[in-house]
Amino acid sequence: MKGEAGRRRHEKPKQEGHIWGSMRRTAFILGSGLLLLVAFWNSVTWHLQRFWGASGHFWQAQWERLLLTFEGKEWILFVTGATYLPVLSFWTINGLLLVVDTTGKPSFISRYRIQAGKNEPVDPVKLRQSVRTVLLNQLLISLPIVVFLYPALKLWRDPCRRELPTFHWFLLELAVFTLIEEIMFYYSHRLLHHPIFYKKIHKKHHEWTAPIGVISLYAHPVEHVVSNMLPAMAGPIVMGSHLSSIMVWFSLTLIVTTISHCGYHLPFLPSPEFHDYHHLKFNQCYGVLGVLDHLHGTDTVFKQTKAYERHILLLGFTPLSESIPDPPKME
Repeated sequence: MKGEAGRRRHEKPKQEGHIWGSMRRTAFILGSGLLLLVAFWNSVTWHLQRFWGASGHFWQAQWERLLLTFEGKEWILFVTGATYLPVLSFWTINGLLLVVDTTGKPSFISRYRIQAGKNEPVDPVKLRQSVRTVLLNQLLISLPIVVFLYPALKLWRDPCRRELPTFHWFLLELAVFTLIEEIMFYYSHRLLHHPIFYKKIHKKHHEWTAPIGVISLYAHPVEHVVSNMLPAMAGPIVMGSHLSSIMVWFSLTLIVTTISHCGYHLPFLPSPEFHDYHHLKFNQCYGVLGVLDHLHGTDTVFKQTKAYERHILLLGFTPLSESIPDPPKME
């Protein structure tokens, strides 16, 4: 008994040391990234800044016309802007993907499927159930939360203020948004995989072991708030962001999560291999960018697979499943 107790006392400091080591590595990586961003800021953004400046007067004039139209009813302008463009982006992309998922056409896209033989075609009953849940999440959860987001933002800074953000400020906001989302999504996602929460909440999302784009928002209401909405909203609240920044950010998050769940590793788009592997194996690859997975060692199994080798930007038209095939299965 004494030996066992001594071993446990010895292991506890080691575990604490591992956690503090991960935190130090996180701070080092994020700090180094920020320094590099600042160092190359002007050279990378010079041409984009010229374009932004040239079109800035046009967009400022259009924004002022909108403010005049919604004078005294800015909350309607905010709710419309923060929901309409993101939802339109989500359903436009997923509408196209659903055509492929349900008809198998155009047939050449099936060559880019990550999990071969899955969802060919997708189960129509399961799909209808998922689409219904997504629509309810958007209408009954996302919309009311966005309505309450407006007064929350006004406590810090008016999101419908007259001046549009500068290009450099917008880039800084995107960097902060991405950092905050990565941290909040990773830890909330890992928490939802705890046995206490997984069976009653997160298991719903994992009904799809081979995901498709639209199920990116197929989730239990609690998960939709904690793991989908809050990580995306926290950045704009912290930064006191303008509605224009919020519109773009919400649209980007929905596009990225759709690509991560789409099930196809398509040319010139971000790789979905990382999150697709999470749906396949459940206990790997919890984050968005993979930084915290690397620091916490929750991608070690993934890194030993062919999926990890394929987790790159496809710059040609030959599917990575053909150029980097899985090893033959043992008979």
